[in-house]
Amino acid sequence: MGTMDATPLAAPPAAPDEAALLPILIAPHPLLKARCRPVGAGDADKVRELVARMFATMYKAPGIGLAAPQVGALLRLAVVDVMPDDRKAPIVLINPEVVAESDEMVPHEEGCLSLPGQYAEVIRPAIVKVRYTDETGARREMQADGLLAACLQHEIEHLDGGLFVDHLSVLKRNIIMRRLAKDQRQKAR
Repeated sequence: MGTMDATPLAAPPAAPDEAALLPILIAPHPLLKARCRPVGAGDADKVRELVARMFATMYKAPGIGLAAPQVGALLRLAVVDVMPDDRKAPIVLINPEVVAESDEMVPHEEGCLSLPGQYAEVIRPAIVKVRYTDETGARREMQADGLLAACLQHEIEHLDGGLFVDHLSVLKRNIIMRRLAKDQRQKAR
């Protein structure tokens, strides 16, 4: 990240402001399948603005994670808050990568703000180690299990153009996508 280490990249999340909310792209929007580019030194201002607005959007939705491509920004950036102990614990992930994962696999029911109302059981590694840059520009590593591990994997997958339905059989994926399209048509009426 170079010179960004001394400059905070993002402000801490503030209370949701309706004007700050971002539209969430709904599958099968093509940007959701695009691979994001790494955040660079020239992106600091954009990241600062995006992080605050992404948190506001995620909390309002409500959700526990939101990746930049879900709001139309093709940057390797995600925000997460699984609210342990029912208290906010926001995490900003800039250029995150899974650097280790357990052999043990566990199922979690997953949903996605880009596939509203759709849920399915997804099997992922039980424990992951993630390396990322935080909002202050510091390089960090985090080991996670449980809901946080599933959430981190889900959001990082978005940065590579993946959706949780990609882990399902073609039949299950098609059922969910048809149901989503039907729900969206009814909502538009």
